[in-house]
Amino acid sequence: MAELSAFNFRPGSSVLHGLDVRFKLLFLVLISLTSLKAYPFALSVLTLMLVAALFNTQGSLKSILKAFRYVFVLLAFIFFARALSTPGSVVIEFKAVSMTREGFYEGAVVCWRLVIVVLTGLAFISTTRPSEIKAAVEWLLNPFPFIPSKRIATMMSLVVRFIPVIFDQARETADAQRARGVDNRKNPVYRLKKLGIPLMRRTFERADKLAVAMEARCYSENRTDPGLCARLRDWAALFVVICLCIFIVIW
Repeated sequence: MAELSAFNFRPGSSVLHGLDVRFKLLFLVLISLTSLKAYPFALSVLTLMLVAALFNTQGSLKSILKAFRYVFVLLAFIFFARALSTPGSVVIEFKAVSMTREGFYEGAVVCWRLVIVVLTGLAFISTTRPSEIKAAVEWLLNPFPFIPSKRIATMMSLVVRFIPVIFDQARETADAQRARGVDNRKNPVYRLKKLGIPLMRRTFERADKLAVAMEARCYSENRTDPGLCARLRDWAALFVVICLCIFIVIW
């Protein structure tokens, strides 16, 4: 069983838990897109709001940081890539390699924006049941002809369910490699290969077992989904999010 992490659904009675899943999916798209155009002041406001929302959903700082430990590696790579490739006033120089002040700024802003996107997705996943996500995706795709809405919605639901499983597999694989002394090797490519290849193999094996189990149980796409109902608070939240997005864009 996957370890309960920040990427698992957590039952609760917060404002985010009570919102209609269709509105939350729209909020996810709006905030993620507008944050890509945001700058430090607007990013600060957005970060404080998202962190407060996550704590309101009974999430802990430890679980959030633990969920981000793999994201930090990607963010570090993006930061240094920006710092090395952006022209400007040189701050650090070593032979043919130089880092600029503008590069540090651009790298920090880009990484901050990506953190906002991840935090928004984390707030969405931790407050929304996979069955509700399936129902919302199916509702959104139903008006489009020749699109298998039920199948795509089922795939989205399975992807959400598999996120904590993949994190659990990564933890187990890392523990196994650490017990074999792989961390003592100085070559980062070797360590990444020893972690990545077994993780991919175990993930595909787990997915294959899930497909066989679903087929053995005669799983059908025609299932009873949770009811979707928009209330006044959903429209009020939509108004607040739109105002927030306008503030981010024009600030």
